[in-house]
Amino acid sequence: MEITILPLPGESKKSGNMDESALGFGKIFTDRMLLVEWKSDRGWFDARIKPYEPFVLDPSCLVFHYAQEIFEGLKAYKWSDGTITLFRPEMNARRFNLSADRLCMPRIPEEFFVESIMQLVKMEKDWIPTAEGTSLYIRPAMI
Repeated sequence: MEITILPLPGESKKSGNMDESALGFGKIFTDRMLLVEWKSDRGWFDARIKPYEPFVLDPSCLVFHYAQEIFEGLKAYKWSDGTITLFRPEMNARRFNLSADRLCMPRIPEEFFVESIMQLVKMEKDWIPTAEGTSLYIRPAMI
């Protein structure tokens, strides 16, 4: 599946002068996010990396009525030579699909899961902190 890359508005990158001493879980967010749509008659489609923004959900969305939501958490690291790596993303993909099976939600191809997250992380490489003990936390979710 191809991933469409939508531009950031203007030159507004939030990561410009990130203070690694001020990092905190759930307080600072990257410039972009990855979204993929799914419909029973089409499967997965319309993959895109777009500027970070709030979700728009219909009030009748099943997540509000039946609490069908999955999330995973994985980390990206930047080595001293600039190499970017994810910690065992294939295991996250596998767990994600096990959760999808349990909730009768559609599985996502594991290879696409890993490749699309890696593409997003490469685009957001300036957000990966380098101080000892730090990482970029990624939270794939399905609702």
